[in-house]
Amino acid sequence: MINFKHINQVLKRLEIFSFSLFTFHFKSVLITALFLFSINSIGSQSLVVLVNEALANSPEIQKFELQYNIASEKVNEVNTIPNTEFGVGYFVSEPETRTGAQRFKVSAKQMLPWFGTITSRENYVSALANAKYEDIVIAKRKLFVSVSKSYYKLYANKAKQDVLARNIKLLDTYETLALTSVEVGKASAVDVLRLQMRQNEMQQVLEVLKLQFLSEQTYFNKLLNRANAIRVNVINELSLPSEDFEITTEKLALHPELLKYDKLYQSVEQSELLNQKESSPMIGFGLDYISVDERPNMDFSDNGKDVIMPMVSVSIPIFNKKYKSQTKQNELQQQEIIAQKQERLNTLQTLLSKAINERMSARISHATQTNNLMQAKDAEDILIKSYETGTIDFNDVLDIQELQLKFQINQIESVKSYYIQTTIINYLTN
Repeated sequence: MINFKHINQVLKRLEIFSFSLFTFHFKSVLITALFLFSINSIGSQSLVVLVNEALANSPEIQKFELQYNIASEKVNEVNTIPNTEFGVGYFVSEPETRTGAQRFKVSAKQMLPWFGTITSRENYVSALANAKYEDIVIAKRKLFVSVSKSYYKLYANKAKQDVLARNIKLLDTYETLALTSVEVGKASAVDVLRLQMRQNEMQQVLEVLKLQFLSEQTYFNKLLNRANAIRVNVINELSLPSEDFEITTEKLALHPELLKYDKLYQSVEQSELLNQKESSPMIGFGLDYISVDERPNMDFSDNGKDVIMPMVSVSIPIFNKKYKSQTKQNELQQQEIIAQKQERLNTLQTLLSKAINERMSARISHATQTNNLMQAKDAEDILIKSYETGTIDFNDVLDIQELQLKFQINQIESVKSYYIQTTIINYLTN
């Protein structure tokens, strides 16, 4: 029985999990992992540890983190003003002025954007970086789901192997009974051959499951970005909890996949503010220096005096169709984002409803298979008692054994389905 009080204490201690780039809220991961099973199986690897390893080693997560770093660094890129212009000119034909001949000219000019334009650029780039941050959160959640799903598939595969191995041993026992019955004339060799053929079929299925386990194990190891052949030791037994945890569907509106659209919308708002600033005039300041030679054989106060000329300029976007078009594009883009968000919300709501219903179906199926197994066991006991009276029918034995195997496999599938759907529910609501 899972101690939920203990789980809550663990959650309080491990609620915030630090990564190299930022602090990530890990509560949903722990809720799922700790709720799904108690980590007390000898030799098995806990899902929490494996998920942590996947998050730390995932190239996809590293990719999104680098993209976020690049987007954040662009804030420094836009925090600049236009280049300062310098110019040097030499008069090939020296113009004569009252104070002397002009020899060369040096000029410097600096254009400045309108007040608040640079701040608007920083806000716009920061808004884009915030939207990119949500990609990291989404990728980590999806990676947790992928690791969990693969883990439960490995568990189901291993559980099926164990069931098949037990049934093969059971058929060995029945084969011994059949051989004894043949010796005393109460069964035919055909019964023995049927039992052996059934064993061969089950052995074939077992070998196929082992190969499928290796394939899934490779996929799982790649999720953790490690070598293919590393063995994954899954939990030995996984049972359904007595009650399902409460589902808070209201939290779906705060899902990172939806929050990303909100941040994209905000980035378009910042883009429009920047567009308005850039449609404003630009102010320029400059200075010209002209070197003047003295006029020979003349004596007056400004003879050969150099020229220094401060300048102020204004750049006005008279033809501003570009900025009007950008405003229209921003309006259309905001409408597109609203539509995309509603479409994604509808999809997530559908996925949540499907996961809830399929989890309920898995619980119903599990209960049905459990009852069927009890009845099949009763039928098996009756057959064994019949053997004691010498009236055993090995056709019935094979039928009951086949039903038992079917119920056991279905029970394992219902457990796997239950926990996979629980993982999806946690992804959507935490």
